[in-house]
Amino acid sequence: MAPSMDYTSPLAQFSFDLNNSPLFKLDDKNLINVLGIQQLNTLENVSLLDIFLSRDHVVEPHYHQNAAELVYCISGSAVVSILHPYTKQILNYTITPGQVANVPHGWWHYEMALVDGTHLLAIFNAPTPQVILGSDILKFTPPQVMAHTYCLDENQWKQAIAPVKPSTYIGPYKGCNRGQETMSYQNTNPCQHPESIQDYRFQPYIRPYRPY
Repeated sequence: MAPSMDYTSPLAQFSFDLNNSPLFKLDDKNLINVLGIQQLNTLENVSLLDIFLSRDHVVEPHYHQNAAELVYCISGSAVVSILHPYTKQILNYTITPGQVANVPHGWWHYEMALVDGTHLLAIFNAPTPQVILGSDILKFTPPQVMAHTYCLDENQWKQAIAPVKPSTYIGPYKGCNRGQETMSYQNTNPCQHPESIQDYRFQPYIRPYRPY
C-alpha cells in the first residue's frame, strides 16, 4: 500500500481522468498527459505517461533518473530507440498495438511515430516519472564547456543550438524549415560500424542464464 495513506479517508483517490492532467502539448495530435502520485494519491510504485503522436514526431532524447520505462503501443506504430550503455549501440524497436519495448533505468532513449494517430503508454516503476531532457542538456550546459571539452568552435556551437528550446518534449517544432527530410535508421555515418545500428522488429529477448 502507499506509505502514510489512510485508505478510509475521504481524501483517498481511487480514479482519475488523465485528460485533465496535461504534461506537454505541441498541438491537438501531439501531446503527453501524466499520472503520478500527485494526481492519484493511492498510487504505489507506479506512474505513467499517455502519449499521442502524429507521423514523424518524436518524444525527444531523454533519460529517467528515477525509473525504468515500459513503452506499450495502444494504436499506430512507433520506433523506440535506446542507447545501450554497455555496447554503445543504438537499438531500434518497432512496436505496433499490443507490443512493448522496455527501457532500463537511466538509459538514453527516444520514440518516433511511424504513422498518424500513434498512441503510446509509458509505464514507470516510480510514483512520479522524473526526466532529464536532451534539450535541457543542450541549452543549459555552458557553451564554453562544450567547446572546450569537445574541441568545438564556441560560436559555431552557439549558432547550432540557438533554435533549441528548453523542455522540447515533442519535436520537431512547428514551422521547422529544414524541409521534408525524415528520420532514417540506415547506417549513414561512415565512421560508424554497420553493426552499431540495428533495426529490431518486435522480438522476445531471452536473458542468458548466469548462475550466482
